[in-house]
Amino acid sequence: MKNQSVTNNIDWITILIYTVLVLIGWMTIYSASLPKETTSIFDIGQIYGKQILFIIFSIPLIIVLLTLDAKIYDKYALVFYGIGLLLLAGLFVAGKTIKGQTNWYSFGGFSLQPSEFAKIGTALILSKFLSDVQINLKNTNHQLIAFGIICLPVFLIMMQPDAGSAMIFASLFLVLYREGLPGWYLATGAIAIVLFLLALLVKPQYIVLFTLIIILAQFFLTRRAFRNPILSTIIFIVITGFVFSVDFVYENVLESHQKDRINVLFDKNVDQQAEGYNLNQSMIAIGSGGWFGKGYLEGTQTKGGFVPEQHTDYIFTTVGEEWGFVGGLVVIGLFVTLLLRIIYLAERQKSKFSRTYGYCVAAILFMHFFVNITMLIKLFPTIGVPLPFFSYGGSSLWAFTILLFIFIKMDANKVNEW
Repeated sequence: MKNQSVTNNIDWITILIYTVLVLIGWMTIYSASLPKETTSIFDIGQIYGKQILFIIFSIPLIIVLLTLDAKIYDKYALVFYGIGLLLLAGLFVAGKTIKGQTNWYSFGGFSLQPSEFAKIGTALILSKFLSDVQINLKNTNHQLIAFGIICLPVFLIMMQPDAGSAMIFASLFLVLYREGLPGWYLATGAIAIVLFLLALLVKPQYIVLFTLIIILAQFFLTRRAFRNPILSTIIFIVITGFVFSVDFVYENVLESHQKDRINVLFDKNVDQQAEGYNLNQSMIAIGSGGWFGKGYLEGTQTKGGFVPEQHTDYIFTTVGEEWGFVGGLVVIGLFVTLLLRIIYLAERQKSKFSRTYGYCVAAILFMHFFVNITMLIKLFPTIGVPLPFFSYGGSSLWAFTILLFIFIKMDANKVNEW
């Protein structure tokens, strides 16, 4: 029996969590950007006033998304993906360059970052492709098509260059794994990242020696049926070549700002008043909050403007300073609850398209959340990605809202078998 009313089947729990995150986000932006002489909260000359407008404009956007027939997202997925690619390509003609990155369109006082919206089109077309009953991700050709869908917008974004936004698309490989991609792909990627970081900390010879010991132990301690000398040799040669190439890549391929971010992570030749300043001030602000914080609007680091970009990429530092460990834990709990709720809803979908899209939504939100939080506590290189529903900006708020409410609409529109 089909749902009679969309509003009766909307998952209000997800909408409630979204609403709470947006409101707490605005309160945090207000605190982080409040001038010495306070003005109206609707003062669009102030950052918090602009964010109020972005939030207000999100309301009719949500209404439209919940009113539209959910079938259009499946039917026109390729169109949405194509629009996203065109917007990314158009940046090379009409984009505005800010801090060396051409990733914004500027229309008077309004700016638009197309990479935020390209994630939506990519999630839709990937979901449509994977929902085809003939698709099997154990098939190499099907794997290459799926990889191409993800990598095409990544290529355009890297040319801007914007490594932070490009990296978010890597989260979609988690969706591929959920839909049948062999696990060794993820394992290989994780091992490559670990080896790269290790090669920056210790001599490559030590890593190669340790690898050789592991391979030999695995070869001689496992049963004969599982021994493959050719495969073991190939793995050893590949790892050796990779490890010894890290230094060349680090010195000749990475940009200076990318090397600075890695140096900051490992405290290698870091000037705390230059490249290490942002992260150092961020950790001071979070640490100074203690268990319960200094109180709303009472953060000294926040009021002193010591943390740059505190209303965008470093927004969580205000939470840590003013609300303390407990407040930060509440915010993190809200995000984790939202992610788990989306996964729960995805698993109960009757169509593979909507289930896969739900996992895309969860993966993208998780990557933003994980990178943004961990970079502030020095567990991940500093990369400029916004905290969903929290950080200042119309592009990010609207893109995340569209991404989430398309799925809410899909969930509300599913066939009920009870």
